[in-house]
This record gives sequence, C-alpha cells and structure tokens, in this order.
Amino acid sequence: MNITKHLRRRAVTWAAAGAAAVAAASALSLTAASATPANTAASRPLTFAMVPSPGISSCLPHARGLVTIIPGNENDLMEVTISGMPSHAEFDLFVIEQPNKPFGVSWYQTDVDADSHGVGHAVVRGIFDRETFSVSPGGSTTFAPTHQFHLGLWFNDPNVPFNLGCEPNGPGTKPIVTPFNGEQHAGIQVLNTAQFPVGAGPLSRVHR
Repeated sequence: MNITKHLRRRAVTWAAAGAAAVAAASALSLTAASATPANTAASRPLTFAMVPSPGISSCLPHARGLVTIIPGNENDLMEVTISGMPSHAEFDLFVIEQPNKPFGVSWYQTDVDADSHGVGHAVVRGIFDRETFSVSPGGSTTFAPTHQFHLGLWFNDPNVPFNLGCEPNGPGTKPIVTPFNGEQHAGIQVLNTAQFPVGAGPLSRVHR
C-alpha cells in the first residue's frame, strides 16, 4: 500500500512538472512570436541593378551593380555588390535625386572597394525607401523637401577612369574631377539607376 501511494505521488509530481514545462514552452513561443515583425507584402526586400553610366561600357564592358534593400521597422538595410571593375579600385556610393547629370541633391552613403577580381561589397543602414528625402529650411542654402530615389557610384580617384580611357584623355587633357567623395575630389560616375524614371527611382518602390 505504501509503495502504491508513493508511485501515485511521483506520478502526480511528474504530471505537474510536465504541465509546467509545456506552459513555459508556450510562453517562450508567444514571446518569440510577438518579438518577430510580421512579414507583410509591404515590407518585402527589393533587388535591382545598377547600370553603367554614359560612356562607361566602352572602357569597362562588364561593369555592373546589384542592390538589395531590406525594409525594417525603424530603418532599412541596403546591400550593394559591384563587379567588372578595375582591380583594387575604390568607389563612393551616393543616394541621389537624378541618376545622370546634374544629379540634384546627393547624399554620401559609403565607400565600396573592389578586390583583385574587380568585385566589391558594402552594407549600409539608413532610410532607403519612399520616405528618403533631404530638406534645408535655411542656413548656407535653402531648398524644399526633396526626395532622393536613385543611386550613383563614383570613382574615388579621378585618375583611374582617365587612365582607362573612360573619358577624353588626349594631349593636354586632365582627369575630370567631381565632388563625389569625402574629400570632394572624386572621378566620374561609373554606375547609376537610370533604367528607372528620373522621378521614380528604385527607392520609391520600397515600403516600410
């Protein structure tokens, strides 16, 4: 009789422990589910190409870029991969208002360095969606809220595209210098998103 009672008490204890374990697992599951944002259609990643800027295909026939923007609750993640570039060349990525000249309002994002195979990769976090804009209510310059939905990539060193023959380099000519790097002494643009309309660049298709 004592053995039977003892076994019954152990069975009750095991059952209570099992129920507690199930309850704890359920609580953890609910906590994890509530911490994971809903994967709605509006927050799907967007992947698009960057294409050669005018004149670039003649000197870099395989220059290409691929961009993926992953929307987040507070900001976005942008992954950029470039290929077909000169070995060990350095580049500067900007979010821009217009894909080609005069480019409009432009915002420096990151450096992208090519390896020995002419391939480079960079990851940037920020606002890269239909809400991307700049505004200057006053100060050194003034302009109204202006959306920037395009991307542009520039040679960091003006001599690189010049020596590659990407621009006129006859007798007496010098490399073209642009302000598109941290020292405001960059080369010409190499990639952009001109396959999209000027006022409706790829960032306008990203929603959070």
